[in-house]
Amino acid sequence: MTSPRPIPGTTDSRGPLRPPGAGRAVAVLVLVALAASIPLLGPSVALHSTGEAGVPGAGGMALLRTVLFAALCIPVGELFVNRLARSLPGTQAGPPVLPRSWSPFAAAAGFVAALGLATLVATGNLVPGEVSDIDVGGLYASRDGKLALLEVNAFLVAGLCAVSRRPVTQVWPLAAVVVAEALRAHPTIEHSPLTGSALTLVHLTCAALWAGGLLHALRVLRGWSGRDDPAAGAALLGLYARVAVVLLAAITATGVCSSLRRMPPETILEQLTGTAYGRALLAKMLLVVLVAALAVWARRRLRRAADPLTACAPARAEVAALGLAVAASGLLTVLPVPIRW
Repeated sequence: MTSPRPIPGTTDSRGPLRPPGAGRAVAVLVLVALAASIPLLGPSVALHSTGEAGVPGAGGMALLRTVLFAALCIPVGELFVNRLARSLPGTQAGPPVLPRSWSPFAAAAGFVAALGLATLVATGNLVPGEVSDIDVGGLYASRDGKLALLEVNAFLVAGLCAVSRRPVTQVWPLAAVVVAEALRAHPTIEHSPLTGSALTLVHLTCAALWAGGLLHALRVLRGWSGRDDPAAGAALLGLYARVAVVLLAAITATGVCSSLRRMPPETILEQLTGTAYGRALLAKMLLVVLVAALAVWARRRLRRAADPLTACAPARAEVAALGLAVAASGLLTVLPVPIRW
């Protein structure tokens, strides 16, 4: 049975009813504003009383990086969950009904963010005062410049693939973005840069599958809410949950290894509170713990509740916490890394 929903514009004994989507729209706007405030205000908060020098324009750079990460998560999650949906029993007779893709919009946002970051690289990682400060040709002369151009072109190709007849081909340009980010995060002057890049590659891939996959799974379930077979939605959420356990384990393992490479065990407790990078990392760790708790709650409801789809409530909260974790990841990319060997 499904509970009746109020018709927009009708009234009851308490007066006029709000449109059904009004509360959800307000919640989304609040979440977006909160997520944007983390990269914009985070650098100054994290650097307070640490004695470390901040990067000029760090807030804008962190916001662009956050948009880039979010633009990566959305199409990766769509490809992942669409594949899971097609593997469900009963879909062999016909393709499952899927919501409208957000991938073209995500690719456009990623392209703009990557272009903005490439502009900053072209000015020596500084905010350009005028157009003449931007040395576009210089991008080809540096490693960071080439990686920035690769990300710009990759999002452009991903957008073209998203509106083509074979949107699954997005996987290749999206993979190029992940590889470029993994290489950018670990310059050649770092100790064992390839090891660090490999850890980041796995970490970023699993995070995109987890965050983007859960978002798209909830969108699919919302579109399936009127179907006669509610078990299909529960089966999809259960299939995603089983994969998410593996993704969480991989994210945790690679995150711990990366942290220990940058903050040796004997100094990690001090750096978690005494350095800007450590403080941002601690905040991200707390968000991941919250996300894991919400995931466990959703999984328990999925397995034990009379209506398995009640697991959607904690899953929505999990998506919100994942969005904040993505913003914290964007913040981490602009803070001074405490490498001490």
